Amino acid sequence: MTEQTFDYKIEQFADLQLLRYQVPGFESLTLKQKKLVYYLSEAALEGRDILFDQNGKFNLQIRKLLEAIYLHFQGDRSTADFQAMVIYMKRVWFSNGIHHHYACDKFVPGFSPDYMKGVLASMDEKILPLEEGETVEMMCDKLFPVIFDPLVMPKRVNQTDGDDLVLTSAANYYEGVTQQEAEDYYAALKKADDPEPIMFGMNSRLVKKDGKVQEEVWKIGGKYSKAIEKIVGWLEKAETVAENDAQKEVIRLLVEFYRSGDLKVFDTYSIAWLKDTESRVDFVNGFIESYGDPLGMKASWESIVNFKDLEATHRTEVISSNAQWFEDHSPVDARFKKKQVKGVSAKVITAAILGGDLYPSTAIGINLPNSNWIRSVHGSKSVTIGNLTDAYNKAARGNGFREEFVYSDVERTLLDKYADITDDLHTDLHECLGHGSGQLLPGVDPDALKAYGSTIEEARADLFGLYYLPDRKMIELGLVPDAEAYKAEYYSYMMNGLMTQLVRIEPGCNVEEAHMRNRQLIARWALKRGEAENVLEMKVCNGKTYVCVNDYARLRELFGGLLAEIQRIKSEGDFDAARSLVEEYGVKVDPVLHTEVLERYRKLNLAPYKGFVNPVYTPEYDAHGEITDVKVSYTEGYAEQMLRYSRDYSNL
Repeated sequence: MTEQTFDYKIEQFADLQLLRYQVPGFESLTLKQKKLVYYLSEAALEGRDILFDQNGKFNLQIRKLLEAIYLHFQGDRSTADFQAMVIYMKRVWFSNGIHHHYACDKFVPGFSPDYMKGVLASMDEKILPLEEGETVEMMCDKLFPVIFDPLVMPKRVNQTDGDDLVLTSAANYYEGVTQQEAEDYYAALKKADDPEPIMFGMNSRLVKKDGKVQEEVWKIGGKYSKAIEKIVGWLEKAETVAENDAQKEVIRLLVEFYRSGDLKVFDTYSIAWLKDTESRVDFVNGFIESYGDPLGMKASWESIVNFKDLEATHRTEVISSNAQWFEDHSPVDARFKKKQVKGVSAKVITAAILGGDLYPSTAIGINLPNSNWIRSVHGSKSVTIGNLTDAYNKAARGNGFREEFVYSDVERTLLDKYADITDDLHTDLHECLGHGSGQLLPGVDPDALKAYGSTIEEARADLFGLYYLPDRKMIELGLVPDAEAYKAEYYSYMMNGLMTQLVRIEPGCNVEEAHMRNRQLIARWALKRGEAENVLEMKVCNGKTYVCVNDYARLRELFGGLLAEIQRIKSEGDFDAARSLVEEYGVKVDPVLHTEVLERYRKLNLAPYKGFVNPVYTPEYDAHGEITDVKVSYTEGYAEQMLRYSRDYSNL
């Protein structure tokens, strides 16, 4: 399929747009590498149900109920109620549950409980997902408040300061315990002098049974065992076609972790994974990011399978090979700098499949492992996902966004000329160097910042990238074409942090998601300090508000100052300072500006959130059942893919 004929856009509904992505270079992989991608991709799809259950205890039954109606309802499917139910189902698919994937608020159905009851009454109950001993009426009594009542499980992740974040969050990581009980439980497990602390609670659900707080561990023989067994089965196939002994050991250790649930084994696996820099094919599979836990401890299940983009990786290799220079010249206090940066590797990858918490909505850059001590002693591995960034850029061409929100032709020319380059570079710097930079002071608990830890960490990485984009070193290394390029990223970042990301927030709501809080924190902090010096301002022209940057060089100095403070907060574990900074700058929304931005954006008929449909990999076999080739296709639709995944990978 040529670039000219490939259609990136699939469909748009609610606030979502579905795109396709190509996998250039897959055909040129060896047969062994193709088989490896195929086996790892199957492992990536087998964990889908885990994330649905992690996001909410009723999500799986609700999804299966909606799919049963969609597939088997014989009544009038053209009514507004039925079409609203289809949209609701598609949103549940996209968010892996009934809460918005980004804003965390529960969806409001566009159909009534009475309508749904009538639909169910017309259907054979044998095709409905009833639990053992459950009647249709019992199922409705249980699920309808969850679906329709706005006061029941209203937020998947609640971050409101002063609330009990565990009791008020619908995410299925805790049952019967309070925030204080959870914090006390894990505090009692930690040793202050442990140089290699495991990430307690990362792979378990914390529950209270018979008055005792205990963990349900996610492993074979434990919770999610049926799904994990399938994942392990494909990983063991992948081990037989590993590219080298190092990759074989990575897969073996991951299987061992899935079997034992031992977090020491997970650390050993993580170290082996980050040190495997020679393999062309790579993957992430497991319990990784903690944004879905209000306490920032428990990890959602995710997977991505990829292979190195050999040409584009040169850019990230240049950055990672100079990691020590960037660390040494950072504006942060010398106490918080690493004396010796170790094991930093980076590459541009081509995503082959997305799974779990990376599907359909996904990151465009990843830096792992998340363990602070492993980063400090062994380093980290960073990736920028080139083919996904390319799909976003191509799908956005000519959509009118810049014409509506960018202040003048001067800024638009900057963005047209440099934005694709500087966006990628900022992601590279964020993932490769930002997350891997700095160090905690001895004895500081990695979880000291509690619910504010994710926002502070993302701000730290963003600021590191922003600070270095204008540096002469970037020109010396051949990473930017000239000294003007960085201005494109500075402008787009400030515009997004101060204004345009508000299109993702419902009227009357505050900012909840860690990445959004981070961007608003940085932008509003810089605006407050920069307005007095005329560094930047919010201008109103013809009734429309715009961001204007008047002094880019001084803005860099402001970013450097905030980076120094953010690193201090992280290194010292200063919870009170983290709380003050995030609550003052990162949370509250200006309702007047918000209304204006939403109205202007609505006229463009754009979707603020985008996600992807995966390609389909089909193995070809010879007469002896051996795989002779693996073909990739891009024709599967959104509903078609989601229903196939529900049919073929429903393990819970």
